[in-house]
Amino acid sequence: MRKDVRILLVGEPKVGKTSLIMSLVSEEFPDEVPLRAEEITIPADVTPERVPTHIVDYSEAEQTDEQLYQEISKANVICIVYAVNNKKSIEEVTSHWIPLINERTDKDSRVPLILVGNKSDLVEHSSMETILPIMNQYSEIETCVECSAKNLKNISELFYYAQKAVLHPTGPLYTPEEKEMKPSCIKALTRIFKLSDLDNDGILNDNELNFFQRTCFNIPLAPQALEDVKNVVRKNMSDGVKDNGLTLKGFLFLHTLFIQRGRHETTWTVLRRFGYDDDLELTQEYLFPLFKIPPDCTTELNHNAYLFLQSVFDKHDKDRDCALSTDELKDLFKVFPYMPWGPDVNNTVCTNEQGWITYQGYLSQWTLTTYLDVQRCLEYMGYLGYSIIQEQESQAAAITVTRNKRIDLQKKQTQRSVFHCNVLGARGSGKSSFLQAFLGRNLVHQKRIREDHKSYYAISTTYVYGQEKYLLLHELLPDFEFLSEADLACDIVCLVYDISNPRSFEYCAKVYKKYFIDSKTPCIIIAAKSDLHEARQYYTLSPLDFCRKHKLHPPQLFTCNTTEAPNKDIYTKLTTMAMYPHMTQADLKNSTFWLQASVGATVFAVLGFAMYKALLKQR
Repeated sequence: MRKDVRILLVGEPKVGKTSLIMSLVSEEFPDEVPLRAEEITIPADVTPERVPTHIVDYSEAEQTDEQLYQEISKANVICIVYAVNNKKSIEEVTSHWIPLINERTDKDSRVPLILVGNKSDLVEHSSMETILPIMNQYSEIETCVECSAKNLKNISELFYYAQKAVLHPTGPLYTPEEKEMKPSCIKALTRIFKLSDLDNDGILNDNELNFFQRTCFNIPLAPQALEDVKNVVRKNMSDGVKDNGLTLKGFLFLHTLFIQRGRHETTWTVLRRFGYDDDLELTQEYLFPLFKIPPDCTTELNHNAYLFLQSVFDKHDKDRDCALSTDELKDLFKVFPYMPWGPDVNNTVCTNEQGWITYQGYLSQWTLTTYLDVQRCLEYMGYLGYSIIQEQESQAAAITVTRNKRIDLQKKQTQRSVFHCNVLGARGSGKSSFLQAFLGRNLVHQKRIREDHKSYYAISTTYVYGQEKYLLLHELLPDFEFLSEADLACDIVCLVYDISNPRSFEYCAKVYKKYFIDSKTPCIIIAAKSDLHEARQYYTLSPLDFCRKHKLHPPQLFTCNTTEAPNKDIYTKLTTMAMYPHMTQADLKNSTFWLQASVGATVFAVLGFAMYKALLKQR
């Protein structure tokens, strides 16, 4: 909501603009009225909306046209004052003042107007009959108030309505001519309905209505009040209430009713609680809360964030098959202004046989976004209403910043859950296949992937000593002359060569010697396409001798040209090396070490999926 409100009073001379201001301040009619009142500020604690309010007077006798134009441009709301006993001052409202104000304001963001009929103590009749056609003609007119500065009639109300016109404007919400809400308002309220519909059944039941009420207004609705609300909807529309719950149509009808009855503040309270600004756009402060990441630290989702994302998945997995179909995924992202996941995501994470993103793949993609682009993750969590549903100050509460990697190295242990592996190799060495194999896809499956749907990332879970970890593989383009610091910042490097191509290993050797020979980042060499005939490499040293010379682990044979899903042991090995970069090659060569790590992976992968299925059955 605005931090302050600026009210400008204009009108013909002698209509009582200055008297209105002075009567408000002193609570009595002034004996002597100056040509123009000084600007006054009403403190926040004495205004109904708790917002400081500046009231500005205009005098034709004291001010130039240029000064008037400046005041119009600064005003948040303009009160056009006329005298109810002066017909000419009423005519000037439409012949002079409204055209003048409209000329000086932007057509798309017209300043709200209040028509003020002063001196009502001097007549017995009302001017409303004359004013109502004017109000119907100009949509920027919020309301009309008849008052008297002399007997203080409706003075406080006048300035309250002016303040309300700024803080709770009708314009963005409603079209009076059509007697219906504007599309942008319907769109915002529809998103709010979907977020509040926690079980995604298209109805707000009593629990969901109470949660919504408590979220927006800090008080629950009594059972009778809930019934009263539903009865109002039932009386006015046939499909507003279903199974004793409020439908989207019923929800929108209620807000239309609030607006039509002058209770705009109710709808605005709801909109602002869910992050909307005066233009019905989600605010930058809501989508991107302040979040700082110290150097050498990474970002991960915390336990509560994963629980929240799991509940979002469950809410949209209608058929309970532990995967999101195309329609289910579209439904999930209806609360977003755009589709955030493109077809490349299906080749970044695990999918089922139909190509739908699985539960594991869904969480993996969220993990990847958080790690690579935390600002985007905050934005996405904002669209999902994380801070509102989880009752947190902002979605920043979903993120954990890991400690500095140097401390991890010093202490020889880490609490991190996500490990980043850069995959390098000459063109055609098998890097993309290595990424896809991590997602359980053999060569036959990989050949079906469209070039424009290709991803340079792959992420999934591995298990090291019974701990679930995420391994994020990133394929770098084979331009080793231009590797940036960002390209080199990772937990482990994977150098891939094609054993059937005699020129393939040379690239790996050159990259290692140029960038990693003195690095503390662990490196491992992958001998890809191991199902093919091994060619002698043209490099001065054989791959095995090169590894021995530089105290690297021997080249790891790998192929994805298999009948079943490719073997995943190598990925457990990568994660383990990333977790324990301080371990010597002797430790890493220890067969017991790898056996414990990989057996833990197999057992916990089976257990993890079984536990999720059991939880799903309980729900």
